[in-house]
Amino acid sequence: MTSFGRVISVRGSFARVGILAASQMAVSEARATVGRFVSIRSPTSTIVAIITEVSCEDMPHTDNYIASASVDLLGEIQGPPERPKFQRGVTHYPTIGDPVDMITNQELRTIYTPTSSDQINVGTLQQDRSVTAYVNVEEMLSKHFAVLGSTGVGKSTGVSLLMNEILKARPNLRIFLLDVHNEYGRCFGDRAMVINPRNLKLPFWLFNFEEIVDVLFAGRPGVPEELDILAEVIPIAKGIYTQYQNADRIGLKRIDPKTSGYTVDTPVPYRLVDLISLIDERMGKLENRSSRIIYHKLISRIDTVRNDPRYAFMFDNANVGGDTMAEVISHLFRLPANGKPMTIMQLAGLPAEVVDSVVSVLCRMAFDFGLWSDGVSPLLFVCEEAHRYAAADRNIGFGPTRKAVSRIAKEGRKYGVYLGLVTQRPAELDATIISQCNTLFAMRLANDRDQALLRSAVSDAAANLLSFVPSLGTREVLAFGEGVALPTRLRFKEVPAHQLPRSEATIATVPSATTGHDMHFVSAVLDRWRGATSHRDVPNDPGISNGSGARGMFVEAPMLQPSQGLDPDRFSLLKKPLR
Repeated sequence: MTSFGRVISVRGSFARVGILAASQMAVSEARATVGRFVSIRSPTSTIVAIITEVSCEDMPHTDNYIASASVDLLGEIQGPPERPKFQRGVTHYPTIGDPVDMITNQELRTIYTPTSSDQINVGTLQQDRSVTAYVNVEEMLSKHFAVLGSTGVGKSTGVSLLMNEILKARPNLRIFLLDVHNEYGRCFGDRAMVINPRNLKLPFWLFNFEEIVDVLFAGRPGVPEELDILAEVIPIAKGIYTQYQNADRIGLKRIDPKTSGYTVDTPVPYRLVDLISLIDERMGKLENRSSRIIYHKLISRIDTVRNDPRYAFMFDNANVGGDTMAEVISHLFRLPANGKPMTIMQLAGLPAEVVDSVVSVLCRMAFDFGLWSDGVSPLLFVCEEAHRYAAADRNIGFGPTRKAVSRIAKEGRKYGVYLGLVTQRPAELDATIISQCNTLFAMRLANDRDQALLRSAVSDAAANLLSFVPSLGTREVLAFGEGVALPTRLRFKEVPAHQLPRSEATIATVPSATTGHDMHFVSAVLDRWRGATSHRDVPNDPGISNGSGARGMFVEAPMLQPSQGLDPDRFSLLKKPLR
């Protein structure tokens, strides 16, 4: 075979190749363009490289070369011809004059052949559609991964594909997915438990001090005087509740609540009634009216949040059944899985002020359970719209949430808690957290800052591949890191219709001519709208099914409407007469 070029310079992990004028290759084979793999033949091995730049500027007229190409050296194929083996990194560098060829289909197959059964099929190579692209599940999960891409490039579909393939390869791995826009509800069929505000039970006493303060003050900084009072009375309230529980046991010595040994962050139950009475008792001992106002404001704050129907998942029946922490963790994190190893946590129905606190509690409990169980039951925690919870700007978002996500990123793999980040704005994501993700799936990103952050996060020799990021097609992805054999431009495979996220079923911008938008329609929408912040049942609300009482601790709630795709008759449903 006639080589199309020769090595003319070598520098570290880069080389320049002179493209020969008298190449006898067919025109289709000789298209030595950016993104193509090439093989450099040396006496001991075949070095695999990728073309990152081609130019004919400043070429000497007397030379035999018509152009030059810059290549990144990625790895090498070694071993006998009948059993070749690929390894990353270069041990024998090319020398000047070594022949350069376009890589063959067989060499690509050698590179991407699964080395173990622990591989998932995610698509095909962009360069050669006949070669399947595999990802190593163990490497991808144990060292965390991230999916990055702008809106509309197939990011959610890619996440659905990856999760379904992981569930096939690891049927016993538990997965917890934070679903910010309620779009994944139908993607995993009967293998996933869907949790939303209608069936979420997360007692307020599971929140640590910073989290409960964030709830009580609706995301604003707390008043120092009120925080001091809370920090004093919460441990005492916990001691009082423990005393109640122990009172029935004969012969058990009553303990002083003040010496119970609990801190504000100990996850044991307490009652709001006890908390308010302790605050009230302290207020009653004060003679100065201005000092009493602080206590009065704090009591009002607690009462307001407790009576808000949007916070029912925290406060309704929070003390029924006593210490229900084991049941809550078992339900949320699927222990036992009972055929549903995945949890989809739909956040869209939660009050905006409390979302950060809820995510903080979930992240923290996931990590702590892994820590104290010595990682015997691995969990993958997938964080959609991750930049909302772990922002690069320390003044944005809720500090404890960032801390909880960061803790999983830094230490989680030691305790069987793995992290998957999904974001459309990597530049707004904490750089420390994204740097812990050793497998990156980069889809199209147009923003310069996002591309710059991606370059800093990719430590691979083929970081030059990132220049392709703005021009990637839909479903195309650049995969870097430990999970893939080589930095690869691949195309995610087609996802079956029943596994497509809701974002794929877009709402048409032109309303249907047969749909009448009259006052009944508007009234029905408003009734559902108001129902979200009131205790009464709402007519035509898809989230409320007849006869399903909340007798048990956990009920199977129907998925919130957005996750069920778009019903063509949805407007006629809303127009039913109100009763």
